[in-house]
Amino acid sequence: MKARPDDPSPSAGWFEGREHCLPVRVYYEDTDFTGLVYHANYVRYFERGRSDFLRMIGADHKLLLERDDPAAFVVTRITLDYRRPARIDDALLVRTTYDSFRGAKLTVSQRIYRGDLLLAEAVVDAACIDLQGRPRRPPSVLVERVKPWLAPDPSPSRQAVRDGS
Repeated sequence: MKARPDDPSPSAGWFEGREHCLPVRVYYEDTDFTGLVYHANYVRYFERGRSDFLRMIGADHKLLLERDDPAAFVVTRITLDYRRPARIDDALLVRTTYDSFRGAKLTVSQRIYRGDLLLAEAVVDAACIDLQGRPRRPPSVLVERVKPWLAPDPSPSRQAVRDGS
């Protein structure tokens, strides 16, 4: 979904199958004194990918906070592998897939590319919480909108339960 010339809102990316794609440009402010992207900024790029994914499926953070029973997310774990550095003015692509939703826990896989080169990849666990910071079941609207994008469950025992076996 690209912005129209008369639409001032920034692009939230597009989908390729289950995967959300978000272009990101590296600016001077993203780099350290060596001209490479500062390591913590990859976490910011990944956050943008997760947030724009939710925005595009109609389950954005604002919707969750404005409910009668507000909900939010906190990252509980992130595993991040750096493969190659990004540099000032690089055009990057953040690729995000939402993998599973079990209870309050959401697992997301993400990768950052420059062209065909993998620069960084992460697996992120996030928990749905209430505004007091306690874990909670996600609102049904969130589950309904995320469910079609989740990875198929390869577990034979779960498939058998669903199939009535």
